[in-house]
Amino acid sequence: MTYRHQIVLGPAQETLLIPLYGRAVETLKRNPMAIDRRAVEIVEAIGYDFAKFDGDRSLAGSVLRGLIFDHWVAAFLRAHPGGTVVEIGAGLNTRFERLDNGICHWVELDLPDSMDLRKKLFEETDRRSMIAASIVDDTWAARVREHPSPYFFVAEAVLIYLTEADTRRAVGQIKDSFPGTTLAFDTWGEWILRNQRRRDQRRRDPLRKMSAKLEWACNDPREIESWYPGITLTASHTLATPPRTVRTALPLRMRALLPVMGVLPQTKAYRLNLFTLGSNTRKAEQ
Repeated sequence: MTYRHQIVLGPAQETLLIPLYGRAVETLKRNPMAIDRRAVEIVEAIGYDFAKFDGDRSLAGSVLRGLIFDHWVAAFLRAHPGGTVVEIGAGLNTRFERLDNGICHWVELDLPDSMDLRKKLFEETDRRSMIAASIVDDTWAARVREHPSPYFFVAEAVLIYLTEADTRRAVGQIKDSFPGTTLAFDTWGEWILRNQRRRDQRRRDPLRKMSAKLEWACNDPREIESWYPGITLTASHTLATPPRTVRTALPLRMRALLPVMGVLPQTKAYRLNLFTLGSNTRKAEQ
């Protein structure tokens, strides 16, 4: 088979293929958690050995993770239809295709190699900008301000690959440049990092097949409130305890698995979090 696009990515950037493939696989199931035809098209268009992920239970976890982030972004857009969503480490995510309301604005930020691939598969418009830059740089903020406020920043499976120092710097830059904005990102606990090497050796985990490694741990996301004045944690979930509207929309087979997932130490150690960076905080749906 001849593919239109070949993959050349760095170790951390290569992880963007896991949720892409997860959404494509889920779409083709009889009773899927989510339908993402664009993900199916992209998997078919790029040259990569996706088969090495087949049968991995973590693929479904990546889909559920995406649904929780989608839930928060969709809530923001209902409250601010003309606002701007900023995706940090956009990878090959199709969140714009899934949630675009026709008047919102979107900024997709990623490292140059990832963005080079993304621009081959997606198109910029007057409402959608793509920026090749690192979140720890200070070059991207001016481009984001070209789009209207308010802003919602989402970093799905991105900051966990940075060091704690770089994560603090990234959060601080967002807070200073866009005070009062909302930021959603996930965190891993110490259990995950301690067992990373053991998991790589013994378990069938997509990350075992890649060289990217998790860099920092956060046992309690409330600790991040102490990084800078004005940071407030407004919601935090595990994959086993998604927001109510996400949980009720899941297929019965997935809802039945949630209690089983909830007792696993890796599930307890992984959290999806919503923060406000400044004043005017408001509790999100629990």
